[in-house]
Amino acid sequence: MKVLKIVAEGLTTSFRYPHFMQQIHPSFQMPPPATIYGHICSALGEWFDPKGVQFAYHFTHQGHVRDIEHIIVLAPPTSSRSKLPGTQIPNVLEGNVNPFERELLFQPRLTLYINRPEWEAAFRSPRYAVSLGRSQDLFTYTEINVVELQQSEEAYLEHTIIPHEMGPRIGRGISVLMPRYLDYNQNRHPTFSQYTVLTDRVLLSNGNDKYWIDPLTPEYQGNYLGLIFHNFVRGDDASFN
Repeated sequence: MKVLKIVAEGLTTSFRYPHFMQQIHPSFQMPPPATIYGHICSALGEWFDPKGVQFAYHFTHQGHVRDIEHIIVLAPPTSSRSKLPGTQIPNVLEGNVNPFERELLFQPRLTLYINRPEWEAAFRSPRYAVSLGRSQDLFTYTEINVVELQQSEEAYLEHTIIPHEMGPRIGRGISVLMPRYLDYNQNRHPTFSQYTVLTDRVLLSNGNDKYWIDPLTPEYQGNYLGLIFHNFVRGDDASFN
C-alpha cells in the first residue's frame, strides 16, 4: 500500500483544549485529528473533502514548558465623552489585558502518513506557511516521500493516537476527547471523538490481525513501527479495504 510520508519539525507547538478560554491553556500531548486536517489544507491551499482520506502519525517532543501570554479583550468605551461643536473624536475601543499560562511542547517532530500519494507535489511546494497548531508555530518539512507499507502480524506502536476501543485491549494509554473535524461549510461546526493517547512502546502480536507497518522505521525486537489509520468523518471506513 503506497502512502505519502511527511516529516515535519519545529521549535514549539501547542494544541489547546477548546473548552479552556482564560487563565490557563493546557495542550494536548498529541495533535488532534482536526489539527491534522488543517495542516493538510494549508499545504493544498484549499479545504478538501475529508471523505475517504485517512492518516496515521508518529509524534514526539523533547519536553513541555509553560509560558505567560496575554490577550486583549476589546469593548466599547464605558463612558461617553463630550466634544466641541465641529470636532470629531474617533470611537476608540477600550481593552483589558488578560494574562494566562500556555503550555508549549518543545522541539516537536511529526511523521505523518496520508493515503494520498498524489499530494506529494503540494507538500513539496505548500501553498501557505507550514505550521502545526498555532499559526506562529512554524515548521519545516525535512522529508517528503511516497513509501510502500507492508502488512505484518507483529508490530510496535508508540507516540500516536489509537481508537478508544483499542486502549483496553492493549492495556496502555490515556483516554482523551479530541476535536476530530471542523466543518467549514457549517460555520466551523466541531465534531469530537474519543481516542487513546499512547506514548509508551507497545508490542502487538496477534495471529488474527494484521497491521500496517513502515519497513523504513527503526527495528525493535524484529518488529517495525505499526500504523493505525484514522479518518475525519463518522461513517467513513476506518481501515484500508
